[in-house]
Amino acid sequence: MADIQWSDGAPIYRQLKDRVIAMMLDGVLKPGDALPSVRQVAAEYQLNPITVSRAYQELADEALVEKRRGLGMFVTDEASRKLLKSERERFLHDEWPAVAQRIERLGLSFEELLQAKENK
Repeated sequence: MADIQWSDGAPIYRQLKDRVIAMMLDGVLKPGDALPSVRQVAAEYQLNPITVSRAYQELADEALVEKRRGLGMFVTDEASRKLLKSERERFLHDEWPAVAQRIERLGLSFEELLQAKENK
């Protein structure tokens, strides 16, 4: 799961869940892939197994992963489609208004934004 920097701004289980979601969106975890075991994640990041279980349970509740008895948790086939839709909606509703307002406040044009993206 790579290095994770925990912040004080959100519960650890939420940050872990968000990290798994990011890995799904980035294609690191694909449909059918197994998540690392609760015990493995807890040991690697020095977390309480209950914290890891809670993050995994929320992913299961949202049908992003499924538990296979005796095998572990696996990314569902529809996870990336569901995530992309919900993350787009969340961005447009929660994040975009502040970004758009800042763009307007700074007087940036669409062309300047595209140019800045190309220069990265």
